[in-house]
Amino acid sequence: MKRSSTLLPKVLPLCLGMLVSVPGLAQDSKLLARANTMADKLEPKVIEWRRDFHQYPELGNRETKTAEKIAAHLRKLGIEVETGVAHTGVVGVLKGGKPGPVVALRADIDGLPVTERTDVPFASRERSTYNGQEVGVMHACGHDTHIAMLMGAAEILAGMQKDLKGTVKFIFQPAEEGSPIGEEGGAALMVKEGVLDKGPKPEVIFGLHINSQTEVGTIKYTPGGTMASADIFRIKVKGKQSHGAYPWSGIDPIVTSAQIINGLQTIISRQTQLPEGAAIITVGSIHGGVRNNIIPEEVLMEGTIRALDVEMQKKLHEKIKLTATKIAESSGAVAEVEIIPQTPVTYNDPALTERMLPTLHTVAGRDKVVLAKAVTGAEDFAFYQEKIPGLFLFVGGMSKGKKPEEVAPHHTPDFLIDESGLKLGVKTLTSLTLNYMEGKSKK
Repeated sequence: MKRSSTLLPKVLPLCLGMLVSVPGLAQDSKLLARANTMADKLEPKVIEWRRDFHQYPELGNRETKTAEKIAAHLRKLGIEVETGVAHTGVVGVLKGGKPGPVVALRADIDGLPVTERTDVPFASRERSTYNGQEVGVMHACGHDTHIAMLMGAAEILAGMQKDLKGTVKFIFQPAEEGSPIGEEGGAALMVKEGVLDKGPKPEVIFGLHINSQTEVGTIKYTPGGTMASADIFRIKVKGKQSHGAYPWSGIDPIVTSAQIINGLQTIISRQTQLPEGAAIITVGSIHGGVRNNIIPEEVLMEGTIRALDVEMQKKLHEKIKLTATKIAESSGAVAEVEIIPQTPVTYNDPALTERMLPTLHTVAGRDKVVLAKAVTGAEDFAFYQEKIPGLFLFVGGMSKGKKPEEVAPHHTPDFLIDESGLKLGVKTLTSLTLNYMEGKSKK
């Protein structure tokens, strides 16, 4: 799929008129009304599911009990189920009673190695092992809500199966937050194992993420690059060990590393066209030496690279290698640079985004659908979008009247979600599916 090299396409038309005026998009108002009514009635059950998943979270590639609960629910609805995809993933297929496109819906299902500090009655007290360390486990990024919302959408869509104009593929994906060291996982492995190729092949995919700092009832979207790529870099600086009192007799990799760190920051501040999109190079760890008066032989630093544009991502990789190796060379040291690609740019197909925007206006209200700036967090939903057009949205999970700075951000022990925001997520997933199918059937 070809992508524009710019962060955002030209501003999408926000005044699109009536839904039927958008090419390829139409509404079956009776079916949508029915789906929304079902979502209202289903809300207590969705909240109950969410609390259960929250109380018993599991880490990436270890979500066995979570997967069992999901699979049991889908089977109960009469949906075809495949388990064990990408270790613990669950894929459900619902074939509608009428011909039409295949639409994929995705939710991530893993928790994080975070010890919960909230006082909700369903707080997690789970413990596990992560990369050899004992840790608390918590749904500190809202994946518990994502599971519950997609389970709700599955129940609604299964309840109108004979009226569906196409097929729905439900993808419950493990390890979005990353796999244990030495293991594959997440969306990359789901794609590798053929989730988009085997069985009915989806032509589009929709996903959403709840946000603790966005007010309940709000949907945020960004066409084009919406979340950053995330790559790891490792730089090993090799010098010559010597006594700290006689630095001229060696080559100091610590001083050289300091110069490299400063040089990496000038890639962003002086060599990157930031108006084209945000870019970040962060050194997160640096290790070298064992004693105060010994200049060590080598230093290892590691960090993350973020970009919102594919071409910019490539340039950052090249410049990191050039900067590190040449600065090291100027000091008589050697720098070995390794860049490990992790997650591509999460890229919302502009045409699909424009096409589905009226659906968002209908489900949330035009004033509650916000054109947002891209963020430098990463999402492995991007791997699906590399294969087929996709749309990834944010739904509000912050209580009304609160301010973003007053609530705990994601990946923290105090992370909380206002459960009244879940219903909008369910309605969004079902409405996107129904409207996309209806639009295709009208062509």
